[in-house]
Amino acid sequence: MAGPTPWNHNLHDHHLVLNETAGCATALDAGCGDGLLARDLHRQVPDVTAIDADAAVLNRGRVLDPGVAWVLGDALSHDFGRRFDLVASIATLHHVPDLAAGLRRLAQLTAPGGRLVVIGLARADRLVDLVPDLVAVPANLARRAQRGYWQHTAPTCWPPPHSYTDVRRTVTAELKAARYRRLLFWRYCVQWRKPA
Repeated sequence: MAGPTPWNHNLHDHHLVLNETAGCATALDAGCGDGLLARDLHRQVPDVTAIDADAAVLNRGRVLDPGVAWVLGDALSHDFGRRFDLVASIATLHHVPDLAAGLRRLAQLTAPGGRLVVIGLARADRLVDLVPDLVAVPANLARRAQRGYWQHTAPTCWPPPHSYTDVRRTVTAELKAARYRRLLFWRYCVQWRKPA
């Protein structure tokens, strides 16, 4: 991927993860896809592990940064043998039928005092959820005209099985004191600090 920095809806929010790296010695990219977030994390965190169940996308990630520990497997069941200062997951949890189990697992992988950042997709189920989606349409067209669009090669899951209401309720039930917010480009963000 030489040339200008690639852009798509998932890459747009990498900064929300990268802004959480201060003081982190270890990081996990759960559901790493093509590995761009893992590569970017490794520029700021010395020990980065990236896991994905798709061998083809994982192999593309290995080319980006051989210093990352690339793991072929399922983040929800793989035995990492440790916890991480930062656990990040972008566009992954909508592939998981049991959202609560997915969030619990990511929380388990987060070290005490560590941070969890989830950027996910969900479907609108209330009128209020449609407003950011409608705003995203012209913003998306403008961004694509300005930057182009990089099509990732990771498997997709559309439409998302969970609604924004499902996600909000599940986050509230599973991650005490987590911050949930809607993002542009049909995404939400969950940020949580595990008690020390």
